[in-house]
Amino acid sequence: MALRTLESLGSLSGRRVIVRCDLNVPLKDGVIADDGRVRASLPTLEALTDAGARVIVCSHLGRPDGAPDPQYSLEPVAQRLSELLDAPVAFATDTVGDSARDTVAGLEDGAIAVLENLRFNPGETSKDDATRAAFAGQLAELGDAFVSDGFGVVHRKQASVYDLAELLPSAAGLLIAAELDVLDRLTENPERPYTVVLGGSKVSDKLGVISHLLPRVDRLLVGGGMLFTFLAAEGHAVASSLLEKDQLETVRGYISEAKERGVELVLPTDVVVASGFAADADHETVPADAIEQSSFGASGIGLDIGPDTAAAFADAVRSSATVFWNGPMGVFEFPAFAAGTKAVAQALTEVDGLGVVGGGDSAAAVRQLGFSDDQFGHISTGGGASLEFLEGKKLPGLTVLGWE
Repeated sequence: MALRTLESLGSLSGRRVIVRCDLNVPLKDGVIADDGRVRASLPTLEALTDAGARVIVCSHLGRPDGAPDPQYSLEPVAQRLSELLDAPVAFATDTVGDSARDTVAGLEDGAIAVLENLRFNPGETSKDDATRAAFAGQLAELGDAFVSDGFGVVHRKQASVYDLAELLPSAAGLLIAAELDVLDRLTENPERPYTVVLGGSKVSDKLGVISHLLPRVDRLLVGGGMLFTFLAAEGHAVASSLLEKDQLETVRGYISEAKERGVELVLPTDVVVASGFAADADHETVPADAIEQSSFGASGIGLDIGPDTAAAFADAVRSSATVFWNGPMGVFEFPAFAAGTKAVAQALTEVDGLGVVGGGDSAAAVRQLGFSDDQFGHISTGGGASLEFLEGKKLPGLTVLGWE
């Protein structure tokens, strides 16, 4: 079966359409730090309002543990949505209670309402099928059709992602369709050379994607905290840098497999080592095989790839026809250790082909470092979902929409 798209729902004029978005944005004191996910939801919402639907937006935000918590309210998101759409957006102060029912009842054709945080209800994330289904049933009473457009949650079997799609006529929104088109191009006959750049803190977070992509890629570049486990697997001392000792054998297996398959595994040749984990820590660049010989000795911590490595990674990225990047190259939140991540991001904007930023911290990094979304071929809205897709896993939020 093929993915069900908006067209499969027929005429939507006057119908109540529940849209599951991923509006899980970073909030600080009620202010949105990065509205990328809100912007990504706009094409589907505009398509539905243009079709005359009465649109009911639902999403989670943060981890409020199944009870109302003002710091995780979606009200600031509803306000931002109103600004971006240049139209009123009603806000319900609960998910399936009196406010939700009254707000939905007051919607006119082409209007939008946002429900309060789904995770204020324990049924949203319950592991118990009956509890989850009961909450989905209450949500279903608010609508006539369901559109799933929160790509960042399709790997979760949750009430608003999976169960609701079984209760109402359902389809994928434009965002999910676009994400799948890109991810499909990364796994089925990608244009070559095909380079994957992996960073972030832990190798263990990327085991599945490395296994699944090694047979498919031409080059694998490794940075971020996970690089130290690779260096240690090659016999190098890494001082006090992040190290997953329990993954050393697995990593040695990847190094061997890359050689057998003719995959170019590119590891850092130099590293920025700091005296401690702090923005103002003293730091210096040393060869990757001489980390403990820095001024900080065995207490030194690697916090970024070095300039030679950054230049080599950038060259590899620029010379590729397809690039998937997931995970920063260093502690980009600290300006002194952001150069590696910035170099990879800049190179990705210059790819003559498909350059994909794989969501999560990578997406946050490129925006924080001053890049705009339209400089890249694609910025995924779902880091975890992207990785699980690239691992070859079946994602419940997609299978329920007909995706095989």
